[in-house]
Amino acid sequence: MSGSSPAARLQRLFEGQRLTPTQRRIAHSMVRRAADAPFLSSVELAELAGVSQPSVTRFAVALGFDGYPALRKHLRDVTPEGAAGADGVEESFNEYQQAVRAEIENLRQLSELLADPAPVERAGRLLAGSRPLLVLGLRAASSQARGFGYFAAKVHPDVRVLGESGSMLHDRVDAARRAGASVLLCFALPRHPREVVDALAYAREQGLTVVTVADSAFAPVAAHSDLLIPAAVGTGLAFDTACAPMLLGRVLLEAMCDGLPEAQARLEEFDARAAARGLFVE
Repeated sequence: MSGSSPAARLQRLFEGQRLTPTQRRIAHSMVRRAADAPFLSSVELAELAGVSQPSVTRFAVALGFDGYPALRKHLRDVTPEGAAGADGVEESFNEYQQAVRAEIENLRQLSELLADPAPVERAGRLLAGSRPLLVLGLRAASSQARGFGYFAAKVHPDVRVLGESGSMLHDRVDAARRAGASVLLCFALPRHPREVVDALAYAREQGLTVVTVADSAFAPVAAHSDLLIPAAVGTGLAFDTACAPMLLGRVLLEAMCDGLPEAQARLEEFDARAAARGLFVE
């Protein structure tokens, strides 16, 4: 696994594993501190993830290692020469600065992921080809879905944002499917609501292709997604921060526009109408 970023190596180690929510939290914490992960003790990792030390041991066993020391040795063995461990630099920053620095790291990881544009380009073609296009986001992810839907509606002829759950959500999926929908775009952020998992399973049963933006490749929604693109959230504050998922949503909008020949004309038409109505203050 050498020759790639620490975060990418960890992602590959965790992908495809059946992890509990607690274990996913540990995995996510390791990805966030990927460069330091090979040098963290089990106590330090437990504190970082907000779990117990035995949970860290069970996590290592779930990955196929005899225990956490074996996992840490494996990570050190695949760490390129010259990589340094935790140096305590973050201690000179207050908690607010650390939260910002963590988000910068999340964006850096997203940039590395986008070095291969193929998944985003595929997603853009799928979104552009669905008429109507369904966009789902519940609870913590609702603002991501609404934001995507707001801008997508300026270039896509029929965007339907799903903000409810339960049987009403199923009704709207059924109606969209009858109208010709082929794709559902889901924004899924922790803590992951059960109704989102159920909704994605139902959407796929109805023949929809599910494209998902989630906080990690091993999120609970992964099993019900045809194409999942991860973007990490920040966990350093009382409530998660989601700069990377928001930016990934804008990237998907760009890719969708590339698949809509009429997108530029629609934007120019909107600008002309907005100017005529004096919609914005210059």
